[in-house]
Amino acid sequence: MRRLLKLTHPIHLVSGLTIWGIWFVAIYAGLSVACSMAPPEPESDMLTGINLGVGVATLITTALLLWLTWASAAAGRRAEVRRECYFAYISAGMFLFSAGSTLFVGYPIVFLPPCL
Repeated sequence: MRRLLKLTHPIHLVSGLTIWGIWFVAIYAGLSVACSMAPPEPESDMLTGINLGVGVATLITTALLLWLTWASAAAGRRAEVRRECYFAYISAGMFLFSAGSTLFVGYPIVFLPPCL
């Protein structure tokens, strides 16, 4: 069976931060648009559809980045060439860092009122 994703390629050194950057821009742009188009009632606190959407997007992105972390580490263990092993393990670290960054930025967005 062919591997669909070769996680020992150097492009993966930046792909974790790229995924995080796309998530970051999408979350803040979506939050701004949602707050200008249909702001929730001030009494609703954090129980809004906006917070739910941000929370789901944060969990999906974090799950993807954690899966890529695991897959990169596994690819590093299977790599026969030292260079590929290096790229896989460094990529795994970058994916893990990006997953942590996603949670670090997403947590306050989810648990605070969205449109102040």
